[in-house]
Amino acid sequence: MAAASILFFLPKPPPLRLRHHQHLQRLVGLRLTGPSRRRQSRRFDLYPVRATENGDAADPPDRLLAAVCYLYPFLDGVHYGRFVMAQFPAFQILLQPLVPAIRLFRSSPFTPFLLFLTLYFAVVRNPSRFSRYVRFNTMQAVVLDVLLIFPDLLERSFNPSEGIGLDLLQSLDSTVFLFLLLSLIYGSSACLLGQVPRLPIVAEAAERQVM
Repeated sequence: MAAASILFFLPKPPPLRLRHHQHLQRLVGLRLTGPSRRRQSRRFDLYPVRATENGDAADPPDRLLAAVCYLYPFLDGVHYGRFVMAQFPAFQILLQPLVPAIRLFRSSPFTPFLLFLTLYFAVVRNPSRFSRYVRFNTMQAVVLDVLLIFPDLLERSFNPSEGIGLDLLQSLDSTVFLFLLLSLIYGSSACLLGQVPRLPIVAEAAERQVM
């Protein structure tokens, strides 16, 4: 705009040759489109990685690491499936490969908390070492684990042994367990395919943490 104001007060220049005119158009085009492209690039940087059709957005190591992170909330909440596994023994067979991981996770009462600190501070808050893809999926797993506080508090304060209260408790625990299991299957499968799973309730909170 400043250059245009100066040109307005200058004497009218002689007609430009075609070659000079094309050169001026290129300069003006760069001046007008450059900032817009930079703003557009910054605008895209504010949004998280979205799922892709061809799975080329993430490297295989990032996919594997992001998929493994979804084990964390499941291992922390697998005890909510005690009623489901008692009624449907097939779930015990399904979870048999995870028994060593469950035992290791339960070997110390400090393991869940230490793993939480590791995932949050060493992965989510470490953009120089981990890609946005890994950090977003890790944050979804962390948020999902934090949400387990609510059914845990409810179970501690409301622990009936019979009647309708026990039925409600069984329904709550079974719902939490099935949600964790579906989140594990969906999240890990999508990550292995190079896509970004967006878990209900959890995705928006994870986005705010990795922006």
